[in-house]
Amino acid sequence: MAGIGAEDLLAKARYWGLRFVTAESCTGGMVAAALTDVAGSSDVFERGFVTYSNAAKVEMLGVRPETLASHGAVSEAVALEMAEGALARSEAELAVAITGIAGPGGSEFKPEGRVCFALARAGQPTFCETVEFGAKGRPKVRKAATAHALALLGAALS
Repeated sequence: MAGIGAEDLLAKARYWGLRFVTAESCTGGMVAAALTDVAGSSDVFERGFVTYSNAAKVEMLGVRPETLASHGAVSEAVALEMAEGALARSEAELAVAITGIAGPGGSEFKPEGRVCFALARAGQPTFCETVEFGAKGRPKVRKAATAHALALLGAALS
């Protein structure tokens, strides 16, 4: 997926009159930081949720404990509930959610570098996907996941 710079992304959102909300786990707010690094982003970036723990996902975003128990935090089901919860708990029209295993570690079932994304937009079905970035190390996985989330937002505005 082709990358898009935060400035261009914000300009596109302004053009369409849309605002963003982020729900981040493994990126720890890096998507929100990328967007708010641009001066004047407050008219487009509505808010961000950093829900690193499962308890935060439940309390702040309304992720169901049953979903966490049956699918685990690193799953498209949880990413979907994170994105939809962020959208419902904000004034934004477009939400992106990220949950994954940046490393080190992982398991044979959920390897390091697996990141699940969801994109929710008012009035449209929520899009989910899993990307296997590979065991390239925590900083690189987090950076790649941030870039991918920005690209997802960009694709939603195209």
